[in-house]
Amino acid sequence: MIAPQDDEETPLLQRPEQRTTKTPLPWDRFWIILLLEMPSFLSSQTLAPFIPQLIRDIGVTHGDESQVGYYVGILQSSCYAAHMLTIFHWSRLSDHIGRKPVMLTALLAIIVSMFSFGLSKTFLGLLVSRVFCGAFDSSDGVLETLVMDTTDVTNMPEAYGYIPIPWMIGNTVGPLIGGSLSRPADRFPDIFGRSELLKTYPYLLPCSISAFFISIAWLITYFCLKESVSTRTPLWELIKGRFFGQSYQKLRQPSSNVDPGEVQSKPLPLHALLTSKVLRVTTSYATTNLLYIAFTSVLPVFYATPIELGGLSLDPPRIGALLAAQGVTHGIFQLLFNARLHDRFGAGAIHITGVSSGIPIVILFPVINALARAYGVGVAVWLCVAVQLALTTSLVMCYPCMSLFVRAAAPNRASFGATNGIALAAVTVASIIAPASAASVFSYSLQEGHDAWSIYYFLMTITFLAVGTALLLPRDPSVWEDSQ
Repeated sequence: MIAPQDDEETPLLQRPEQRTTKTPLPWDRFWIILLLEMPSFLSSQTLAPFIPQLIRDIGVTHGDESQVGYYVGILQSSCYAAHMLTIFHWSRLSDHIGRKPVMLTALLAIIVSMFSFGLSKTFLGLLVSRVFCGAFDSSDGVLETLVMDTTDVTNMPEAYGYIPIPWMIGNTVGPLIGGSLSRPADRFPDIFGRSELLKTYPYLLPCSISAFFISIAWLITYFCLKESVSTRTPLWELIKGRFFGQSYQKLRQPSSNVDPGEVQSKPLPLHALLTSKVLRVTTSYATTNLLYIAFTSVLPVFYATPIELGGLSLDPPRIGALLAAQGVTHGIFQLLFNARLHDRFGAGAIHITGVSSGIPIVILFPVINALARAYGVGVAVWLCVAVQLALTTSLVMCYPCMSLFVRAAAPNRASFGATNGIALAAVTVASIIAPASAASVFSYSLQEGHDAWSIYYFLMTITFLAVGTALLLPRDPSVWEDSQ
């Protein structure tokens, strides 16, 4: 059963004192949404620990260690670029044919891309795999809408308190799979040493295991997920309407039990959505994502880069373990403290604190390398690594805050999807720019004759940009709601 929804004149997020009755979370549907939050993180984090080594193995850098980060950035940015070009269309399609078929398509795309990535022996093959995944994986946008479909203003904050759980699992299990099971014939010769397949494709095993878990999520979605779109259009009718000029409104036939007011409500046109609030929250959301993606892109490359070149000389298993520990920390902290901190300080204060944590995070990069050069990878280095990863928890907490601001900034409830689409488009652009630019600057800083601190100047500039845009937001989304 779909949670009751407010009309367009009702503020999108109301304070607890404004609504005394809190709607319980519909766990018969919400547990599936939580499950579906996992595959995207699981797949990307499975690849993260071994991508630098894979780039070396395929020989595209011709032995030039400084070029590894450059090619890693290209792979990451290509996925986001394809995603940017298609996310709006997939989200719009889900409004017409339903969330479930689009979600099934997204999961299938992740599965196919993981197998393709594991079987690729050239950089072009890796690139095609990531582009395919980015083009067809619309899970982030559809899941945002599914959360809105399933919750109302009284229980959405509670729902966001649970969402870090699948993020934590995906960010923890993914690096463990990728870091522990890459090159299995070399690492576990007694078990996999006779497998010619795994010798030929040394990264197929972690990709296959990740794809297997995502296949289970696909089956659960197919059999258990209930459609949340009340009025749907058959895909063939939609295609005919596209080519023969029939309007979508004529094609959409509401069911008999749908509220007439819900059917008649119309989203605002694009120009009416570009309000000051929407532009401010979109800008802040994009710069926050720019900072986070730039950091997460540089981090595994920094770990894998030799100490003498400015990194930490860690192997994929250790990198995977560190990223897994980071994921566990993020999930547990958000689950235990996110709601309490939000109630005490407000979303704006949490967001500013999160982006400001980028300053010590960036400073710790050269500190860690300097300690490793002077004393080796010892207690002091691991302590600084732990502090740096702990600080990223504050940065990750910005994302639930931004979701609340997006809802509050929407001119009306019927325009939430379009408002969220604007924000996601900007966030995706940032996701395209961040990996390639950060990895390229990192590679540039490693080259002889260049300033080794270039990457840190670059990251610090992004940090100050994110802090500046965060100051454009109020302390709490309720300030915007009360003004509507």
